[in-house]
Amino acid sequence: MHISAYEAAWFLPFVLPICFYTCLTDLREMRITNRTVSLLALVFLLLGPFLMPLDQYGWRVVQLLIVLAAGIVLNAVGAMGAGDAKFIAAAAPFVAFADLRLILAILAASLLGAFVAHRIAKHSPLRRLAPNWKSWSSGKRFPMGLALGATLAIYLILGALYGR
Repeated sequence: MHISAYEAAWFLPFVLPICFYTCLTDLREMRITNRTVSLLALVFLLLGPFLMPLDQYGWRVVQLLIVLAAGIVLNAVGAMGAGDAKFIAAAAPFVAFADLRLILAILAASLLGAFVAHRIAKHSPLRRLAPNWKSWSSGKRFPMGLALGATLAIYLILGALYGR
């Protein structure tokens, strides 16, 4: 992994609750709030300069802007929800660019696991634990925040354990 263990370990206690909240609100309301996304970006913008060289910090901010622009386009053509696009953009600077293949693999595994777990819970007695969640009755729509939050959390946990 190219993210430093030091960097990941410092980000983790701030980002993990945001990831958990993202998963929960997307399951419950089928939305990722602007406050959540803003808070995630703010964590990076405030802590980043203290955890990495300024040139690397600058490139990570550029990553955020590029991913945000791509997300806006994908949302405009209906390929993804606005909250998902904004969350991905806010999460982008936490990922070392050299770890792009790794984060995509984690995302694929998280997406598959989250989809299967959600569909099993949706059609089982587990649904009674949270009967009012909108994700149960959203038809074919899926709460991507569940997979996106898990992906960032897993990446930072692995970074704290196995980062350079």
